[in-house]
Amino acid sequence: MINYKTLEEITIMREAAQIVSRTLGLIAKDIKPGNTPQQLDRKAEEYIRSQNAIPGFLGLYGCPSTLLVSVNEQVVHGLPTNRPFQEGDIVSVDCGSLYRGYYGDHAYTFEVGEVAPEVKNLLKVTKECLYLGIEQCTTSNRIEDIGWAIQNHAERNGFGVVRDLVGHGLGKSLHEEPQVPNFGRRGRGKKIQNGLTLAIEPMINMGTEKVMTLKDNWTIVTADGKPSAHFEHNIAVVDDQPTVLSTFDYIYESLKL
Repeated sequence: MINYKTLEEITIMREAAQIVSRTLGLIAKDIKPGNTPQQLDRKAEEYIRSQNAIPGFLGLYGCPSTLLVSVNEQVVHGLPTNRPFQEGDIVSVDCGSLYRGYYGDHAYTFEVGEVAPEVKNLLKVTKECLYLGIEQCTTSNRIEDIGWAIQNHAERNGFGVVRDLVGHGLGKSLHEEPQVPNFGRRGRGKKIQNGLTLAIEPMINMGTEKVMTLKDNWTIVTADGKPSAHFEHNIAVVDDQPTVLSTFDYIYESLKL
């Protein structure tokens, strides 16, 4: 069952999402050669708690960390390690907050120093996929229209679209109905309605769309070892149109982009 939200609930969810946005902005400048995911994790937890919120991932499903930090061929759910970032890495940081009973949950893939041009293009196209998916979140469309837009753009650019992982509804639970695949057919799926709140998160691979899980039972990697990118926003459908609750502006400000 889909839990449609009131405008009051969406206002709280916006703040939950913005706490995550500010957290990603705070750690953005620390994603550089020599620093480690665990350093980022400690800083993120401290900041989220300072905002009268709780780290959204920590302890959920047994997750041991505030952040999920996925490097290069890691698609999502990478556990923070002590391995220092290296020049040329790409780093997807996924973060959640629980604020006044509602979740915020979004992600950004960062570049470490000079990144290969073809990898830069993967990040560019994946971010474009995110916004093309968001554009489909109108009350004249259906859920699979989101995935259709993402898949069409990614595959037209020669990239693989992960099938085994999906976006999702968001609210009092981190994962609510409906599932939001990053692939689909136009005009299929549930009708989009006002009050729908979603986490839209394209996961796009340089090569095959196939993935596998490492022995830690968390980290998901590409089956061919090629890089993967992941961008995620939280949106609400208000007045028949998508409203983006999260922002990358704090990241752009931090990195002077």
